[in-house]
Amino acid sequence: MEFHEGDYVTRISHNHDIVFKIVSIEGNIAFLKGADLRLYADSSLSDLVKTTVSFDSDQQIVEKNLRSLQMDRSQYFYLPGKILHIDGDRDYLKRCMNFYKEMNIKANGLTVSEMEIPHKIHSLLEEFQPDIVVITGHDAYLKKNRGDYQNSFNFIEAVKEARKYEKSQDKLIIIAGACQSNYEELIKAGANFASSPKRINIHALDPAILATSLALSDRNKSIDLLSILEKTKYGKDGIGGIITNGTMYVGYPR
Repeated sequence: MEFHEGDYVTRISHNHDIVFKIVSIEGNIAFLKGADLRLYADSSLSDLVKTTVSFDSDQQIVEKNLRSLQMDRSQYFYLPGKILHIDGDRDYLKRCMNFYKEMNIKANGLTVSEMEIPHKIHSLLEEFQPDIVVITGHDAYLKKNRGDYQNSFNFIEAVKEARKYEKSQDKLIIIAGACQSNYEELIKAGANFASSPKRINIHALDPAILATSLALSDRNKSIDLLSILEKTKYGKDGIGGIITNGTMYVGYPR
């Protein structure tokens, strides 16, 4: 079977559990990116099969979230929180930005490599002055070297830098991490929300879903933590966090 960049495939050795997109091919090795999950992998071409299985519909996810976040706009007006989304992956950032647009959320998005985020985040926070910052991209728990992660250190350092900019976890909500990230250390560093409590993969849109839910939650009320986490693909196994207030102002009359 002949493969090309851009083909969607699954791995025979992993029982076709995840749909990947071929990013590049070098010799007999294909470098893969999850179609929906924030996951990089590589595989021999002999272990791959092409798939016609469609990945998650972003529009279905938008519609699900719109239904759950519908508000009575007959009397009040609403000013959702502002989001700064910093992503190590250009394709996933594009999907997240489309999600924010569909949800009518003001968001700025930038593609910054995971290694560069700690060095750039302070100036980006000063420039955009968000209520919520998302720090994400790709990560992996490297079980061969127990306790080692691909990019968790970069995310942790970025969170620490963000907390130097704003210490209050109510004034700046930080969502940090990607697939299999070091959840406990991200929370200790000052993140309000982080992945991944069970060291599992997360969906490409999970950080955006969480940020949107917080942007549309009342600034004067504590969030329903369990309800917001359940909006993500794998719930509390994929992302956890602390109870905080929302970031949306509610005014009257409309």
